[in-house]
Amino acid sequence: MTIGSMPGSSGYLSLYPERKMSYFSNLYVLGLTVTAGIGGLLFGYDTGVISGALLYIKDDFEAVKESTFLQETIVSMALVGAMIGAASGGWINDSYGRKKATLLADVVFAVGAVVMAAAPDPYVLIAGRLLVGLGVGVASVTAPVYIAEASPSEVRGGLVSTNVLMITGGQFFSYLINLAFTEVPGTWRWMLGVSGVPAVIQFSIMLFLPESPRWLFMKDDKTKAITVLSKIYAPDRLEDEIDSLSAALEEERRKKINVRYRDVFKSKEIRIAFLAGAGLQAFQQFTGINTVMYYSPTIVQMAGFSSNQLALLLSLIVAAMNAAGTIVGIYLIDHVGRKKLALASLSGVLASLAILSGAFFAESSDSTNGLYGWLAVIGLALYIACFSPGMGPVPWTVNSEIYPEAYRGICGGMSATINWISNLIVAESFLSIADAVGTGATFLILACVAVLAIVFVVIFVPETKGLTFEEVERIWKEKALGSSKGKESTEGLLEDEA
Repeated sequence: MTIGSMPGSSGYLSLYPERKMSYFSNLYVLGLTVTAGIGGLLFGYDTGVISGALLYIKDDFEAVKESTFLQETIVSMALVGAMIGAASGGWINDSYGRKKATLLADVVFAVGAVVMAAAPDPYVLIAGRLLVGLGVGVASVTAPVYIAEASPSEVRGGLVSTNVLMITGGQFFSYLINLAFTEVPGTWRWMLGVSGVPAVIQFSIMLFLPESPRWLFMKDDKTKAITVLSKIYAPDRLEDEIDSLSAALEEERRKKINVRYRDVFKSKEIRIAFLAGAGLQAFQQFTGINTVMYYSPTIVQMAGFSSNQLALLLSLIVAAMNAAGTIVGIYLIDHVGRKKLALASLSGVLASLAILSGAFFAESSDSTNGLYGWLAVIGLALYIACFSPGMGPVPWTVNSEIYPEAYRGICGGMSATINWISNLIVAESFLSIADAVGTGATFLILACVAVLAIVFVVIFVPETKGLTFEEVERIWKEKALGSSKGKESTEGLLEDEA
């Protein structure tokens, strides 16, 4: 069987167009996606809730109110945990499976939520944030891989992007919770404690769901794998999928049985794939998205809106736009493609960061003019509208599909760790940099990073829309060989798909 005739490939689906699946054509796959995506919901809720809770934590703990460092530590300790969780999550996924990794993440997250809600001082709160971060880190690796491995290639981008929709939906939900508890005694404790509920729900549902079929095949549990695949594919495509998967994984086993972290850097094709994946994850953070999400209420207050409740309400609108934009991205990522979508998104991000920078520069010279405050809020909304359909889902989607099976967990974990490290750097430094050089200059720095991100995507990120895992793997082989024919054949694949 040639690459072009493999199930799910552009050539195969051209031969058998009746076997092509759409986003909503299999409710079983959609159910697996949504359940796994609860991990994204945890990720998003924690990202969003701390921004509002921090306003009230400062009111309860005088030490936090007086220390910018403590404020940043409360926010960023979850990121430290997420870095550790993501780094170990790849190994956990490959060794014990996607399902067990998800269950472990749920338990750790739920325990962390209880610790945060009951925290008697800032330091116990920070410990709870660390636990929650560990759970989020493992989930951030696991959910995209689990979804990708259960998805037909022609809708893989949209289904993996559903996890990103759950992240943005979690952020929106967190702002609703923030507003709901603004007048309730123990405000921030409720905000943080409620985060354990989705983890308990996912744990309960996940007990009854199957392991990833590709992981089961890799572990020689073919009977269970075929049972899962039979619920994903119609009979006329099922046999071809099983044969293709068997052949691909047999080839994987011949090449490498036990993959270690250092093996990623020994193989040129894996190394350049990791560069593309990790680079996308880094630029997702360094262009400022979680600066906007973590500190949006604070940014709104910087823009001249002093009321906590008004700041949270305006931030809720920003979060709603983030979720809505991700829905657009679910459609576009399998129609426009990953690379074009990322470039269009980054161009809009660059423009909106310029607006934000200009608004804060102007506000600093004329603080009596309320127009600049509203211009800053418009800049935030425009930033989200441009970022969310593209640079929101693209890095996670690309990282779920660019690595060979034997490397998928470990490379996905390493790449997610890069995301969290970048996230930590931005979260830990944003307020300090803004204090030192001004908010306008800070956003100008982010705009310069957006320019670098555009250049990076143009040079290092290939288009993977509609390609099977095997076709994507061939792209890296051809890049590693520096074959001019590789470029022509890859373009041919994409032209067939178009």
